Amino acid sequence: MANGARDLIWGLPLDSDLKNLNISYPSICALSSGITAWLCGVQVAHAAEGESMNMVYEIGELFELGIQLSYLLFLLGFLGLGSFFVVRQILVRRELDLSAKELQEQVRSGDASATEYFELGAVMLRRKFYPAATKYLQLAIGKWDGDQQDLAQVHNALGVSYVRDGKLDKGIVEFEKAVKLQPGYVTAWNNLGDAYEKRKDLRAALKSYEEALLFDPNNKVARPRRDALRDRVKLYKGVPLKSEER
Repeated sequence: MANGARDLIWGLPLDSDLKNLNISYPSICALSSGITAWLCGVQVAHAAEGESMNMVYEIGELFELGIQLSYLLFLLGFLGLGSFFVVRQILVRRELDLSAKELQEQVRSGDASATEYFELGAVMLRRKFYPAATKYLQLAIGKWDGDQQDLAQVHNALGVSYVRDGKLDKGIVEFEKAVKLQPGYVTAWNNLGDAYEKRKDLRAALKSYEEALLFDPNNKVARPRRDALRDRVKLYKGVPLKSEER
């Protein structure tokens, strides 16, 4: 080129200038190789970053799918459990209806025993037909000719029927009869304590639960109720704590 060809072409010196700059061809080759390697490294890094992002997205999608499946399984389990209880209630109701029908036919025939009256009263109690339950349980007591301790169960059932029908005082009378006939009847003592609580006679309720704990010190009904009454009313100082004396 003209005038010693000192001009630059594309920003790089001409061959004659390379000597003056003390830059050899191997250096240029090395520089070129370094640039090429750097560009390749950048491309690999971008590719790796893209793969990493894709992996993150895939993991996020899998996590979201797992949550959806867990929710679906929970929902199916809940529906299955609900269906089980519904079916169970239907079967129990059907069984009670069949039992009531058979027992009522026996009563209509005039050949029903005291035990059958008691069973019919218990069925009516479970079906929440309290006036009918009271009627048949009273008939069972009137015809009772068996063991007096077994009669305590009839009085207890009659007491439950009275209480649930809103006749609290009559229920307490029946529970008192039950525990008199069978002093170790823990269920009747608990029912008596509950009835006294409903009547706001907390001292009598506390005594009833204490009596229950005499025969069953770890009773899951009497013990927490006794403890709650102690905390509420501070009357236990004048009440003999029989379960603790043992």
